[in-house]
Amino acid sequence: MPCNRQVNENQPQKSKNGQTSRGIFSQSILILHILIDKLLEAVLAWYWKEKKTCSSLRENFFISKSATEIASLIRTGELTSHQVVKAYIDRLREVNPQINALADGPFESALETAQKIDERIEKGEISAQEFTEKPFLGVPFTTKDSTSVQGALHTLGLLSRRTVRATEDAECVKLMKEAGAIILATTTVPEVNRWQETRNNVTGNTNNPYDLRRTVGGSSGGEAAVISACGSAFGLGTDIGGSTRMPAFYCGIFGHKASVGVVNLRGCSYRTGEEKNTMLAAGLLSRYSEDLLPMLKILVGPTLVTTMELDRKVELKKVRYMYLPQIQDLKVAGVTSDMNRSLMNAVGHFDKIAENPCVEIDLPNTGKTTKMWRYWMRKEPQVFIKLLGGGLPINGVVELMKKLVGQSDFTLASIYSLIDGLLPLGSETISDITEVTKRKLLDLLGQDGVLLVPSAPSAAGFHYSGLIQVHKFSYWSLFNCFHLPVSQVPLGLDSRGLPLGLQVVAAPNCDRLCIAVAEELENAFGGWFLPCSIP
Repeated sequence: MPCNRQVNENQPQKSKNGQTSRGIFSQSILILHILIDKLLEAVLAWYWKEKKTCSSLRENFFISKSATEIASLIRTGELTSHQVVKAYIDRLREVNPQINALADGPFESALETAQKIDERIEKGEISAQEFTEKPFLGVPFTTKDSTSVQGALHTLGLLSRRTVRATEDAECVKLMKEAGAIILATTTVPEVNRWQETRNNVTGNTNNPYDLRRTVGGSSGGEAAVISACGSAFGLGTDIGGSTRMPAFYCGIFGHKASVGVVNLRGCSYRTGEEKNTMLAAGLLSRYSEDLLPMLKILVGPTLVTTMELDRKVELKKVRYMYLPQIQDLKVAGVTSDMNRSLMNAVGHFDKIAENPCVEIDLPNTGKTTKMWRYWMRKEPQVFIKLLGGGLPINGVVELMKKLVGQSDFTLASIYSLIDGLLPLGSETISDITEVTKRKLLDLLGQDGVLLVPSAPSAAGFHYSGLIQVHKFSYWSLFNCFHLPVSQVPLGLDSRGLPLGLQVVAAPNCDRLCIAVAEELENAFGGWFLPCSIP
């Protein structure tokens, strides 16, 4: 059934290039954003000097393949698990001094596990059924430091936890191990996952493999950097405000935020797995879209595989495609021409293959995205100020004073978040606004529709730019407020060699639609591009 856009004749009309007529005030704010962003880019480019990328891939080129393909090569004997694990370890040791994305690595135990798998394969002890039940048998993966891995450091980026090690695996890590995957390492996060750049006082700054001067985002920033730089086959993240999709976008890979509640989050950022009314969802990261569905099926379990119809083929020509060129939050800069071009290229592609044209929608209240997310973060079962202080509340004003004299244990980003938590949200009924906006979007999506949205206003900024461009994350956090599944899709590189991309949004539990559309876009536009050269 076609989706016809409802147009209010009293509203300014939008054209298919994503532009709209605006009032003088709105235009002035957008011009101010442009001037500030250009000045910030120029100053930070001067500060960080010349561009550098991560090391070239000179050998073991199979590590750039998908996890699914590597598993197949292990299954057929063309590669051994030990060979694969060692190659990834060698690559990590080579690139980590550049990207600084490792928190801890159980390298020896990973090699031992791989050797045991190879011995069983060589002896013919693994049946076809076991290979089916363990689709990632022998393939190494990584996860963020905030997700517990038995025996590995579990610092959450806090100096107070710099020697703390996890006593058990998080549920998602346990399930991935049961599917045959081998945990290789844990990766860096901002303090307690609460910032849009991966920096903490335990490990320092994590660098983007496409340009070491630039951010990887947060909070799964180390994870996205490692995967993009071919230091891991795939990885697990979490997402409460873009924590999977933001780093995936900045680092040019695929990231999927699952529907809220379908994956048990026990062991992720102190969660018990019993929490209710949360925006937090599991995150999946990979260089290739074909890995996302097998990963999701492992994490949700057989019952939900059936309920969510994850094995049902998506008929792409029958999907209803919609797009939202930008959100209306004036705290956020306008979408750049490169990002808009990527979106419209995707729109044009689906116009060609779908039964009905891709239509532009108007979503109300996106101008209040920042307020919505801040409101629902304050309703989360875990309180940031207590997480930061190990159970004790931390005073943001006191920490700022300490920071000014070099005595605070926390980053400026965390102190900003502490102070932000003290600020009022305004007089609007944010809960009602969220419900109205969510209902509008769900009515548009139905069970057969997807929404295409820019991944962000612009590509990855320089380190520290997030302290000025604070609200850039609104393009991700909007969909956390609605608990919807979203896939981040890479769409090539801009003229500076930085990743471009878009998000694919669907109704709750319609994750298969997001992933199927991501696969189609990868086929059409190439997906992930290696951030370094091959000699």
